[in-house]
Amino acid sequence: MSNSRVLNDVGLNDNKQNLHEDIPKATALQDFLALIKIGIVNSNVITAFTGIWLALHFTGNGFLNHLDIILFTLLGTSFIIAGSCVINNYIDRDIDPLMNRTKSRPTVTGKFSNGKVLFLGTAFIVIGTIFLLFTTLSATILGLIGVFSYICLYTLWSKRYFVSNTVIGSISGATPPLIGWAAVDPNLDIIAWCLFLIMFIWQPPHFYALAMRKVEDYRAAKIPMLPVVKGFKVTKHHMVIWVAALIPIPFLLSSLGIPFVILASILNIGWLLLGLYGYRMKDDLKWARLMFIYSLQYLTIIFVAMVLVTFI
Repeated sequence: MSNSRVLNDVGLNDNKQNLHEDIPKATALQDFLALIKIGIVNSNVITAFTGIWLALHFTGNGFLNHLDIILFTLLGTSFIIAGSCVINNYIDRDIDPLMNRTKSRPTVTGKFSNGKVLFLGTAFIVIGTIFLLFTTLSATILGLIGVFSYICLYTLWSKRYFVSNTVIGSISGATPPLIGWAAVDPNLDIIAWCLFLIMFIWQPPHFYALAMRKVEDYRAAKIPMLPVVKGFKVTKHHMVIWVAALIPIPFLLSSLGIPFVILASILNIGWLLLGLYGYRMKDDLKWARLMFIYSLQYLTIIFVAMVLVTFI
């Protein structure tokens, strides 16, 4: 299934007429945080910090002795992610009005003009890149790869035309821990690549769960998400396969200790069992909500645990 950026004139006019109906008023700060997608920024900063922490730990470098690198990396990562999200909002301003979950974005309501949004997004990416240049060239290149992947490979290209858009978009979401590690040690260790794999594999079941819950939104905007194109049954199959792919990864991280391997394995098996339970559960949307919530808790617990086990 392909998606055209040409919107139906009647539907678009109707949407413009009703654009501001049922949209709660937001403060300037709330609009700004929505524009940069603060939730995405925060979650990716956590994974970037874990990459930094583990690189310091395994290279024998002290945390307090590298506060400048840590600060530059976290600021740089935050800015390039925020900038990429702003550009994403700028590009998607034609389809966002068609979806309930995005129709209140400031690029839709007009709180931010198109010119200001484009300038802000570009400026943030430039500022973030400068911060990363104060670390290592490897971290900077990885940051720019993430920007290119999110804006070009995902937002401009695959999101609108291919059902594999979620998988392609996972590349950018998996780069922050690599950036964090590379800022300390440009020679990326197997542990760094395991962090990348965890993030890359985690994203499809996470976003498929969201796509199931918001399937009518994506259908209205003609975005070829997997549940829209293939239906819920096929989406469930894909989610279970992706979750199952996580199971071997903790054993590649045995250097973090047996307690971490056990904890990560329990989290993986628990997620897989919940996924398999979806074949018996009659309410697909309720199951998708449970999978979505589990994925959020999973990500937080596993990345925080990676830091905590280094104290054992």
